[in-house]
Amino acid sequence: MNNERVDKIEAAADPNKKRPSALQPIFFALTLIGGMFIGTNLDDQNLLSVKTGTEENPNKLVSLIDFIEDNYVDSVDKKKLIDDAIESILKNLDPHSYYMNPEDLADAQEQLEGKFDGIGVEFLILRDSLMVVKTVPGGPSEQAGLKAGDRIVMVEGQEISGKELDSDKAQKLLKGKKGSGVNVTVKRLGEKNNLQFTITRGSIPIESVAASFMVNDTTGYVKIDRFAQTTYDEFYEATSNLQKSGAKKLIMDLRGNGGGLLDQATRMIEEFLPKGKMIVYTEGTHQGREEMKSSKTGDFIEMEVVVMIDQGSASASEIVAGALQDWDRSVTVGRRSFGKGLVQHEIELPDRSALRLTVARYYTPTGRCIQKPYGDSIDYAGDFHQRLISGELTSADSIHFPDSLRFTTLGGKNRTVYGGGGIMPDIFVPIDSVYLNGVLGDLSYSGIVREYAFDYTDGHRKDLSKYKNAQDFVKKFVVTDAMIAELLKKASDKGIKAQASTLRKVTPELKNRLKAQIARHQFDDDAMFMVLLEADKDFKQAMDVTKNYAKYALAQ
Repeated sequence: MNNERVDKIEAAADPNKKRPSALQPIFFALTLIGGMFIGTNLDDQNLLSVKTGTEENPNKLVSLIDFIEDNYVDSVDKKKLIDDAIESILKNLDPHSYYMNPEDLADAQEQLEGKFDGIGVEFLILRDSLMVVKTVPGGPSEQAGLKAGDRIVMVEGQEISGKELDSDKAQKLLKGKKGSGVNVTVKRLGEKNNLQFTITRGSIPIESVAASFMVNDTTGYVKIDRFAQTTYDEFYEATSNLQKSGAKKLIMDLRGNGGGLLDQATRMIEEFLPKGKMIVYTEGTHQGREEMKSSKTGDFIEMEVVVMIDQGSASASEIVAGALQDWDRSVTVGRRSFGKGLVQHEIELPDRSALRLTVARYYTPTGRCIQKPYGDSIDYAGDFHQRLISGELTSADSIHFPDSLRFTTLGGKNRTVYGGGGIMPDIFVPIDSVYLNGVLGDLSYSGIVREYAFDYTDGHRKDLSKYKNAQDFVKKFVVTDAMIAELLKKASDKGIKAQASTLRKVTPELKNRLKAQIARHQFDDDAMFMVLLEADKDFKQAMDVTKNYAKYALAQ
């Protein structure tokens, strides 16, 4: 596993703040683990006999756990005590040093590896039933004959419908070792009897490039969700195909991308740079400056690039956006990124848990520290709310930088860029206020929009088949007022209600999201993004840049 990585969202660092030694807490934690799991034998002693006068006494933690286990009024879970102790040590260092139990580590590795073992279906729990939304193209389920709209009613003879059915239970039943078989019983619309399938589990990719398509004859669009082990390969293939289709301009959408593996980000960046250019460097108290430079002249060096970022773009996303901005290789559009610029090293422990310890900070080629400030006096978790109330997300006039945070780009255009945490875009686009509407959020996150879209698609497959491709669907399909009324009725039945004036404000966006979900069910993710981008203000600004790239690329 790659020990040097850029993690998922959240992070922070004050480069001027004096830091405690990172070795001391990790030494305590490893000593504790060693005592509990490897079998360190302590003398028979109670807490009072610990050498409390010694400031650096690693046995103190181990002795304390033993004392609690032997003397506490109720029985205790020693493993949980250990986990809690480690978490407490790490959380007081910075927002991104943390401990993962074996289950959390396995989940994290799965996301970063970009694959898992299973049967290859996307499912939706609807009316206490497990519905197949889509099968992975070429995957085990598609090869076995499962189809979108199938309802899986039994797995290995065990009924899986009912109110107790949830996503975790379904995944545990369907996931399994590659090459192993699983028997499923399916109820299919139009079939009198249930259907039996034996599916051989396989390696299922978790794609990090969510969409890629031509916007017009000369402009390609690529959406990147995360940076996993396959991201560079996915990105390179997608962008190469766009070039072959005539793309001379590229809109790279990194909004909401929380980061991932550093090497995937640096390999992407160098495809846009000449050989020997600085991509990023790291530096920490116990780790000297380490520079990463482009190892070749990139294959996409002639493309005009627009990078879209927002307050959810973090870590590896910020490294990509910052490097391309610093070398005048992109025009960046959106809102200031998250500000996660801390380097974590991962140490795996004997019980398959792991520590991720911050050892350095990331800096862009101009020397900008990506990490935003953090500390006892800063509400790190409430950063989005603070940006909102300060006006940073809604008005460019609310954003001010001292001269000390001004930097000059290195690519020859001498543009001004800004430090202080996160990447400030070249062109600010205020957040669309409709996204802050609570009713719209309730409708989306409750799953009602997705459920309605699936039901509609499943019940109108014949009608929807008349659209010859995604572009034809995007152009011609219309979400009617009657569909919205039906959706809102379902929402009301689930307790989601709103005033008529509020519903009028969100209806256009609601129609767009519903159409996007139907497009995804009927076609694919590309179709969904084609619909979503029609009403996307960030994307419209990005398209304006592509139409007069030279002007925007020279703007101060």
